[in-house]
Amino acid sequence: MKKLMCHCGAIKAEINIPNKLEKILRCNCSLCKRKGAIMSMVKNEDFKIIKGAKKLILYKFHTKVANHYFCSICGIYTHHNPRSNPKMTGFNLGCIDEIDTFDLKDVLINDGYNHPLDKK
Repeated sequence: MKKLMCHCGAIKAEINIPNKLEKILRCNCSLCKRKGAIMSMVKNEDFKIIKGAKKLILYKFHTKVANHYFCSICGIYTHHNPRSNPKMTGFNLGCIDEIDTFDLKDVLINDGYNHPLDKK
């Protein structure tokens, strides 16, 4: 079990992470490109907000399917539910104190810019 916390500590979550993170990624969609977070994913039932749920701000854009959550006090992106799989929760690895995102190798790039659900 890992603890996730925003910068100011208003938002806290528990994440049931297996021994090894299965997927570590960045995304190049218009939002993720700007927030620059390195993320991982778990099933929704493995992610639980334990403090500050009312302080979370929900942001939706484009198709309004994905849910992106930010702390209303410090502005940090904490987690999201992607439109490609709303049954999963992506979370900001930078919000987990035990993980140094600068030490991570082989970070995958998710091509959200050319998302298959976008018809051009």
